[in-house]
Amino acid sequence: MSPVLLALIPDFALIVLGVVMRRQLAAAVWQGIDRLNYLLLFPALVFLATLGRVPTTADLLLIGPGVWAIMGLGLTLAWLARPLGPDRFLDFAGMWQCSWRFNTALGFVCIQGFPDEYRAILSIAIGLAVPVANILAVAGLSRGNAMSFGHTVKQILLNPFFLASFLGISLSIAGLRPPDLVLAPLDRLSDAALPIAMISIGAALRLEALAKLDLFKLAINVIRLVILPTVTFAVTGLIGMDTPYRTVLVIFAALPSASAAHVLASVFGADREAVATVIAQTTFLGCATLPFWLMMLGG
Repeated sequence: MSPVLLALIPDFALIVLGVVMRRQLAAAVWQGIDRLNYLLLFPALVFLATLGRVPTTADLLLIGPGVWAIMGLGLTLAWLARPLGPDRFLDFAGMWQCSWRFNTALGFVCIQGFPDEYRAILSIAIGLAVPVANILAVAGLSRGNAMSFGHTVKQILLNPFFLASFLGISLSIAGLRPPDLVLAPLDRLSDAALPIAMISIGAALRLEALAKLDLFKLAINVIRLVILPTVTFAVTGLIGMDTPYRTVLVIFAALPSASAAHVLASVFGADREAVATVIAQTTFLGCATLPFWLMMLGG
């Protein structure tokens, strides 16, 4: 077995633990855990990772356009599947965002078996992708909801991942580093992010979600888990992209939908349950497809 897949075994064990623990805690507790990860633990992880690497010209010229092109392809293909989706545009937009939003937790899990340089590049990719992903999601949901422009901008700018990545990259470029007294608690928070996220992902997995795989949801799953990584793998190989950048882009393209997408959908009044079902489906199926892509990358 490859070193990367061996490194992932403890994380998949935590997912199984989450499945076992699901009924031991109320649904509201699991929602609170997800909220804690979204607002605090993962922003700490993203901030520290982006702080550790000054973005190079190659980072900005390869990773930025790369992640934006991947999200744009997902958005476009899912739009073409619009006739298969719900009649109400707001409900469609809630699920539509799942075709380009990505699960940051699983991204950091997949990158663990690679050199530290890869994690730093992934953090930069997330920092460049989060603002665009949220702008697209909020714009789509706003079209189906009479939300003011000011509130829309606020939703984008106050996203915890956006704030963490923007601050980390800005300090890195400026050559500034917060004192250790500030970084130490952030380091402890970031250490807790991945294990708690894996347990929570396991608790959210539902076999019955697969039974709700209608044509539109199937299209999103195929786009998210098959088409995007396949196209990325082929194009990055064709142009001879350096291995670290190629690896990060393929992993990014292969990630399941973001678990926070249903939170945004509920804020705008879209069908939250339908969005949660798509997220569960991509996560469940992604646990099978991600190891395949890691093997294709030679990990």
